[in-house]
Amino acid sequence: MTSTGRLYLARHGETVFNAAARLQGDHAHTPLTRAGFEQADEMGAVLAHRLGKKPDLDLWASDTGRALQTLAVIAEHLELDWHEAQRDARLTEIGMGSWGGRYYADVTDEFGPIVDLETRLLKPAPDGELYPAIAERVKAWYDEHASDGRDKLVIAHGISSRVLRGVLLELDPVPGYDAPVAPGLPQGSIVMIQDGKEELVVEGTGGERA
Repeated sequence: MTSTGRLYLARHGETVFNAAARLQGDHAHTPLTRAGFEQADEMGAVLAHRLGKKPDLDLWASDTGRALQTLAVIAEHLELDWHEAQRDARLTEIGMGSWGGRYYADVTDEFGPIVDLETRLLKPAPDGELYPAIAERVKAWYDEHASDGRDKLVIAHGISSRVLRGVLLELDPVPGYDAPVAPGLPQGSIVMIQDGKEELVVEGTGGERA
């Protein structure tokens, strides 16, 4: 898959759910912690140094509070108008069904391990979203907007960003998950993808939990 513009793909900063070890999934509004704001500050500072002030860059985020909060901090560093950012639910996190909002430990006690130790992927809930569905929706978002040739900054999530990276890097499907998924990165990380190649811009300081 060939990109026609640079895609800066970021994982939002740490949230209160992350800090409490609760499954976040597609919950709409889980606010950032102070550590999460610090991670957003670091991402914004690095991007401002790299791109300069007021770069010609389209802003995108999933339609969740934590992604929009992260974007607001980064946009301030870049001196871009947060109100011009575009939102798309297709960028949101894996839907965790009835597991959403529960503590990892409680779900593990009931269902067994829910984090794959080899891939660091969340195992889908019985009534949750499967990985091929995530790949389909993030690819649909990209296909709809990539042809404009514009550079973009996208704030997404742990699992959804890994799947989007896997799609754009044309990785093989992960066995047992039936979708391309890139290796995980901590909260507060940014990669730049162009022409099927990825560059790590910021390695965040947050955890892995989605």
